[in-house]
Amino acid sequence: MHSRKNFFVETSKNRRRIMDKVRIGLIGLGFMGSTHFRIYEAMKDAQIVALADVDANKRKGDISKVVGNIGNADNSQPLNMEGIKTYESGFDLINDPNVDVVDICCPTPDHAAYIVAALKAGKHVFAEKPFARNLEQAKEIAEAYKNAKTFLNFGMCVRAWPEYRYTYEQFKAGKYGKLRSATFRRLSPDIAGNAWDNWFMDGKRSGGALLDMHLHDTDAVRYFFGRPKAVTSVGVTGGVSKGGVDHVISFYHYDDGTLVEAEGSWMAPNTTPFEMTFQIICEKATIRLMAEGFKVYWTDGRIETPEVEATTGWHVELAYFVDCVKNGIKPDKYQDFESVLDGFKINVAEQEAVDSGKRVEIKY
Repeated sequence: MHSRKNFFVETSKNRRRIMDKVRIGLIGLGFMGSTHFRIYEAMKDAQIVALADVDANKRKGDISKVVGNIGNADNSQPLNMEGIKTYESGFDLINDPNVDVVDICCPTPDHAAYIVAALKAGKHVFAEKPFARNLEQAKEIAEAYKNAKTFLNFGMCVRAWPEYRYTYEQFKAGKYGKLRSATFRRLSPDIAGNAWDNWFMDGKRSGGALLDMHLHDTDAVRYFFGRPKAVTSVGVTGGVSKGGVDHVISFYHYDDGTLVEAEGSWMAPNTTPFEMTFQIICEKATIRLMAEGFKVYWTDGRIETPEVEATTGWHVELAYFVDCVKNGIKPDKYQDFESVLDGFKINVAEQEAVDSGKRVEIKY
C-alpha cells in the first residue's frame, strides 16, 4: 500500500484537493512508456505506484528489448521497480485505489478502452497519441470525457516542444505577420522490430506512419493555423509495413489559399537519422527548425536565435499535467479535447485522400 497526505485549500469559489505527490499508474512499457517512466521518476511531485504490461520481463523492469527512433536512453539497465505494484492487465491497474493518474502507452487499438474505463473509474488520464484508432473509438472517448469529472490530456508533445511552442506564441501574437507558407517534416528510420509483437508494422493496428507519427504534424497544422477545409494527400502504402501508409505528403487547403504542407515517413533504412523540422514563412520573418538549429530570419536582414528551454515536449507536457492534477487546475494550456479531435479527423481525411487519390473535404 502507498499512503500520502491530502489537504484542502478553501476559497470562496472552489474547493481543491492538493496532493503532496501525484500517484501514477503506467500502462505499457515500450518506447514511450519507458520514456514516461524516467520522466516521472525524476519528478519531485510524482510517484509511479503501479505498472501494467503483458510482458513479464517488463514487469520486472527489463526494457533491454525496447528500441526507439529518437533519443539515446540506455535501455540495457533495468528500471527501478521498488515499491511499484505490477499487473498483467491494464484494467486491474485502473481499479487500483492508490492510482491517481492512469498514463496509457500501449498499442493504439487499446487506447480507447483504457481511456473510457479510467475516466469512468474517476481517474485522471494521460494517453499517448493517437488517442484512438478510428472515429468510432474517438466518439466513445468523447462521450466518456463529457461525463467525466477528472482531467484528460493526450501525448501531443509537439504542442509543448519548446521550439514549436515559442513559434506558436510569437505567431499568434502577430510578431511575424501574415502566414505565406508552412512546411512540416517528420522523417524516421524504419522501426520494424522495435516494438512488442512488431505491432507498428501491422497497418490495421498502428495506422502506419500516417497515423502513428505524421499525426503530430497534422495536429501542429490545426494548432497553428486553425481548421483546414480540405486535404490532398499522396502516399506509399505497404512500403515497409503490412497495409499501412508508410510515407505521406499532405497539402492542407485553407480559404485564403495559403500553402501549408507536411510530410511524414518511416521508410528509410534504420541507419538514417530522425528528422523533425519545420519552416514557416511569414510577411516579416521566416522561422526554421532545421539542420542549422532554431532560427528566425527577419526580412530586414536580422538573424535571431531564440533562447528556449533545453528540454523535450515530453518533459514539458507531463510536468504540466502532474502540476495541474496536484493543484486541481484544468490542464488546458497546450490542448483542449476539441482541437485534438479536429487533428484526428484531419488525419482520417488524409487516409481517405491517399486511398481515393482525390481531395477530401474534412468533416468536423
